[in-house]
Amino acid sequence: MNPGFEGLHPYPFEKLKALKADATPPEALSHIALSIGEPKHATPSIISEAVMTHLHHLSTYPATLGSAELRQAIIDWLNRRFDLPYGSLSTAKNILPVNGTREALFAFAQAMIDPAAKSLVLMPNPFYQIYEGAALLAGAEPHYLNCDEQNGFIPDFDAVSDATWKRCRILYLCSPGNPTGAVIEMTTLQQLIELAQKHDFIIASDECYSEIYFDEQNPPAGLLQAAAAMGNDSYSNCIVFHSLSKRSNAPGLRSGFVAGDANIIDTFFRYRTYHGCAMPLHHQAASSVAWKDEKHVQENRALYQAKFDAVLDILGGVLDVARPDAGFYLWPRTPIAETDFARKLFAEQNVTVLPGSYLSRDTDGGNPGKNRVRMALVAPIEDCIEAAQRIKTCVESC
Repeated sequence: MNPGFEGLHPYPFEKLKALKADATPPEALSHIALSIGEPKHATPSIISEAVMTHLHHLSTYPATLGSAELRQAIIDWLNRRFDLPYGSLSTAKNILPVNGTREALFAFAQAMIDPAAKSLVLMPNPFYQIYEGAALLAGAEPHYLNCDEQNGFIPDFDAVSDATWKRCRILYLCSPGNPTGAVIEMTTLQQLIELAQKHDFIIASDECYSEIYFDEQNPPAGLLQAAAAMGNDSYSNCIVFHSLSKRSNAPGLRSGFVAGDANIIDTFFRYRTYHGCAMPLHHQAASSVAWKDEKHVQENRALYQAKFDAVLDILGGVLDVARPDAGFYLWPRTPIAETDFARKLFAEQNVTVLPGSYLSRDTDGGNPGKNRVRMALVAPIEDCIEAAQRIKTCVESC
């Protein structure tokens, strides 16, 4: 067996299931789940209709590289969204469609890491657990960068030693962050690009929450945008991951893409031809439609804005909680230990949240998920308001 399996932690939701196992919530209260970041807004009809229209493609094997139409739609979106230089991205060299960013984030490490090199994979802490599992199963060592409140929930990259950067093969970023919602500024991204070029590591930027933000005039910066702004229009050492799951409320479509450095994309493409993970053609057709349309994305942001306004109005004076920079999570501090709070909330109010310690690891700097929980405001607004009122009741009884 791959020795990396020995280092794998149980997935957060396995831990959550065990935490709730012997708790019995009130039957009179319907269950409200704020634990899983699965969008519940309706998938736009333009996407579902495109899937149905192209079902005749079920008789055809899809190509790993994806259709020219989809790759062009992705490039057009990247150019519009991140103001990239026209012609800096090639449909043949810089884009790979993937079946959602989860599988791509995992597979990327398997393709890019030499197990004999004893490399480090750096990642934020707390983090999306796929980064850690990808590193371990690729034969690398995870290295955690704490995201503390005093640093705006962004890792203190200046505190990373040269020795650590030299051993780094991949730096996973998540901006906007999961679970904190923190956005990494363009100047910081550019400093990281300079470090990547100096020490020859890859920045793998998970940007799947980039389209859920609150100021239409100030969207979160992206890694490719930062690279282009500093004259790196070949995007060397830079790879981004984007998805339709959050942007377009289509998690079941399993559609995203990887883009950036042509040399890295070429290597990843060769890996994926053996991996056998080409996107079905009817999903490609629907994805093309989705990347071309912004109206449904703006409507989606408005729905989240309304939920944050309503929930924060209820919890603002009760919990130590603030509106995130972007994304759809709240990351409040709990009045008691986060696991005790999550269990109490479920047992007394039938509301499920995720303990922050299930998303983070203990380091010399402590555990940044301690005494915090993640709340995903994905449910309908009525349920989010009801959940907030129940959370308030629970907090007041602590």
